[in-house]
Amino acid sequence: MATIHIDRLLETCIKRGASDLHITVGRAPTLRLHGHLISLATKVLEPEDTVSLMKAITPERAQQELQEEGTTDFGFAFGDAGRFRVSVFHQKGNVALVLRLIPSRLLTFDEIGLPTIVKSLCRRPRGIFLVTGPTGSGKTTTLATMINYENENFDDHIVTIEDPIEYYHPHHKSIVNQREVGVDVPSFGEALRRVLRQDPDVILVGELRDLETIEAALRAAETGHLVFGTLHTTSAMGTVTRIVDQFPADQQNQIRIQLAGSLIAVLCQALIPRCDVKGRSAAFEFMVVTSAIANLIRENKVFRIPSSIQTGKKYGMQLMDEHLFKLFAEGKISADSAIDYSHTPGGMQDKIEAYKKGQITLDDQGPTDEESAA
Repeated sequence: MATIHIDRLLETCIKRGASDLHITVGRAPTLRLHGHLISLATKVLEPEDTVSLMKAITPERAQQELQEEGTTDFGFAFGDAGRFRVSVFHQKGNVALVLRLIPSRLLTFDEIGLPTIVKSLCRRPRGIFLVTGPTGSGKTTTLATMINYENENFDDHIVTIEDPIEYYHPHHKSIVNQREVGVDVPSFGEALRRVLRQDPDVILVGELRDLETIEAALRAAETGHLVFGTLHTTSAMGTVTRIVDQFPADQQNQIRIQLAGSLIAVLCQALIPRCDVKGRSAAFEFMVVTSAIANLIRENKVFRIPSSIQTGKKYGMQLMDEHLFKLFAEGKISADSAIDYSHTPGGMQDKIEAYKKGQITLDDQGPTDEESAA
């Protein structure tokens, strides 16, 4: 019965185009649709319901990890209809699940709305390209698009290290070997230690989650590999700071020098609920590491990165707040959303009010007071 039940829930999730399915005791199964939670018209779940639903899809290895650690993550394919990334955890002594639907179709650069220069950056033979943003901001989809572009256009050996594997990449022009943490390799650090012996051209690190992983990724970039990775940071400036701050104080100068030499670009993204149609719109902050920005990183003047991004429009660079304001001015997102997701809410509010009064146009965007102060 549980299997039929879970199948029906997964079919509903796919049919309605939901991004996530939440299963927890005391509430009916709930979809996240266009950023909002919507309960399904089924019974409220009891503790035994969530346990049987969990057992219907969770591999033995993951069930054991759940018992030992209180949480487990894995991915699975639901026939040909789609793949799901699953997090199972204990709460109030009961089992709860969150299933993220991974779209079966890989998107193009244009569909995501990525700056055109990203394609040429993906052709670089070495360096590190970071895609950052909060959980659920579409980082995995963006990286999958980049890996697919590499795979279809270049004869490279691509090694991905993921926890869990989300998008499956068949071999095209490239060879793509995907290693899942906990299944194929015990940790990100261990996988990165071994990867340089596997003749890779391109390495994808699912998450730069600790000092060991960041060190290994920088080493791989320095030794002539193109490395893609993710961080949970919300701005280019914050990304540089987060990486440097992971290291002990006596190593930070050396890391700044390494980072200035290895970092190619930082793409920060957020998914904003749309107000004109159903769905969400991606907003980006994009920094290409020019010699000027490399100098700022080297000299620990990261507070000047936002103004360098603002003057780097010819490279496709933009600040998150500039893109949010543009989406608002085009009628795609509400003023409240633009302010909520802004790095400088006060400055954004002033800019929106000035725009509504006709005092500025979309082309007038200068730095907000707070950005100038920084």
